[in-house]
Amino acid sequence: ELPENWADMQEPLLEGMCFTLKYLGMTLVEKPKGEDMAAAAIRRIVATARVGARKFQKVILTVSPRGISLQDADTKEMVENISIYRISYCTTDKLQNKVFAYIAQSQESGALECHAFLSPKKKIAQAVTLTVAQAFQMALDLWEAAHAGR
Repeated sequence: ELPENWADMQEPLLEGMCFTLKYLGMTLVEKPKGEDMAAAAIRRIVATARVGARKFQKVILTVSPRGISLQDADTKEMVENISIYRISYCTTDKLQNKVFAYIAQSQESGALECHAFLSPKKKIAQAVTLTVAQAFQMALDLWEAAHAGR
């Protein structure tokens, strides 16, 4: 449950805001951002996810000004840690409005990957997207503050 004024709260975001989502999968993309490209990537991920009968991995996605970290909800094992500087785009899909996705550059290959997650409600998918946007702004503010004295 998010408090009414969660969008104005900075403290929790510094520590990291957590969301429990289901990981749908990943696909490679050509461009770092763009609504149409992201929508097409999400369609591919959702179509592939529907074909496979496997159970989706439940993850705890934590958003902070440092980036996004993914933890397995059952084992508490760290799945991935993505630096805010490697994330180029995030969105809530217009058609699949419970789907949150982000595009990031892979640390290993340098390829652009679109990762998609299913949230229990449309409002939560939107909250994750807004939280990532706030994290970007906060990271920029912190970076500018750190470089202002030079």
